Parts: sequence; structure tokens; C-alpha cells
Amino acid sequence: MVCSMVKKGLLGAALTAGALYLVFGTSAPSYVRTAFHKVRHSAQDAVPVQFDIDRVREEVVNLERPIKENMEAYYRTQVDVEHLDREIATVQANLDGEKKAILALRESVASGAVHKVGHVVYTADEVRGELGRRLDHYRAVNKILADKQAIVKSKREIMEAAKQQLITMTSQKKELLTRLEAIEARLKLIEAKRQTSEYNFDDGGALAQVKQSVADLEKRIEVQARMAEDGRFTDAVIPAFVESSRDVVNEVDKEFGNGTEGQGSKSGGKSL
Repeated sequence: MVCSMVKKGLLGAALTAGALYLVFGTSAPSYVRTAFHKVRHSAQDAVPVQFDIDRVREEVVNLERPIKENMEAYYRTQVDVEHLDREIATVQANLDGEKKAILALRESVASGAVHKVGHVVYTADEVRGELGRRLDHYRAVNKILADKQAIVKSKREIMEAAKQQLITMTSQKKELLTRLEAIEARLKLIEAKRQTSEYNFDDGGALAQVKQSVADLEKRIEVQARMAEDGRFTDAVIPAFVESSRDVVNEVDKEFGNGTEGQGSKSGGKSL
């Protein structure tokens, strides 16, 4: 069953690749790569920025583990170096004592004197053999001492590298956290601005309606105030205007008779 599924999958992939080749020709791989990148970028853009900030912050926090591992390696190496230093000091002291013994035996061999230790007397050949044995041992131990010193030097270099790496990782972790905090603060500022810009007060909004109501009340109060003033329009004589070609006097004479005309002529004789 599994083999059948694998075969179907391979067949589907082959058919898809063949269809792409027929449509796009030799440019098919380029189209596939471009489509893949666009889909990936679209997926990344769809992820909220705050989610990515939290994700990266978790990655930065997880740096604590390699930092602790490097710190443990540093202190482990430091302990090894301290033990090696004590071993080197002990070996060096033993070599100094061995050197003095070798030099003393060398004088005995050179002078040909009998070497006596307690009640035992050693011949010149025996002393010469002992001198050779001690010299070989001294050289072997001295080689071990040189190896230990080389190991200590190497470990000290490792310690220094681990120390520098610890300092770098710790400082960069702090820097990354600071940068993340700055990014998050800027995101919150952008979101605050976006929320503020979403409150658009148009003419149909609540604030616009209240403003219009207040303006209407102000107009009504102004009208009432003017109406409450003294009746300056009640007895006022409103001037009338007639066309200049109209003979209003003649019209009045005709309306009210000739008597009015005589009075008008008498009146006209008086001096005003």
C-alpha cells in the first residue's frame, strides 16, 4: 500500500512537472521558484508582527542554554587548569630534587670515590648505572612536565576563547532584547496612530450632529431676542415708491372729484 502511494505521488509529481514544462518550456523552474518565493513571502506577511516579535523573543531567551553550556565549559576548563597547575608545581619540585641527586651522583662517578648509602657500599659501575637510570627518569618526567605545560597553555587559550564568546553572546543577547523592545514600542505607537485615524468624524457623525443642534439653538435664541425688542416695525411708516411717469395727483383728483382740485390750487397759492 505504501509503495502504491509512493508511486502515485511520484507519478503526480512527474505529470505536474511535465505540464509545467509544456506550458512554460525551459523557463518552468524559474516560474516555480518565483511562485514558491511569492507564496512564502505572502505567508510571512500574513503573520501578525506581534506574533513574530514573541517568536524572536523566545529564540533570544533560548540563547540562555548555549550561554550556560559555554559557561559550564569555561569553569570546567578553569578547574582542569588549576589542577594541572598544582600537578606541574609538584612535578617541578620533584624534578628539582632529582636534579640535585643526579648532580651529586655525577660528582661521585667523576671523582671515582666510593658511594656509600648507609651500610651499603656501591661500586663505581653501580653508581654509574644508577646515574644513568635517574637521568633517563628525569628526562621522561621532564617530557611529561612539558606535555602538561602545553596542555595548560592550550586550556588557557580555550578558556580565553570561551570567556570572549560568553561576553559576546551575553552582550548580544541584551542588545537583541533591547532592539526587540524598541520594535515592540514602535509597533504599539503605530497601532495607536492607526486606531486614532480610524475615528473619522464626518457630517453625519455624532459630534457633527451636536454641533449643528447647538448652532440651531443659537439661531432660535437670536430670533427670539430680536422679536422681544420694542415694536419698531408696528407703527413704522414704510416708504412707498412709484414710477416717475405715473401722475398720482391727477389720479387722486379724479378719484375724489374737482373739489379736491380747487383746494389743491388754493393750497398751492399759499407760501409754505
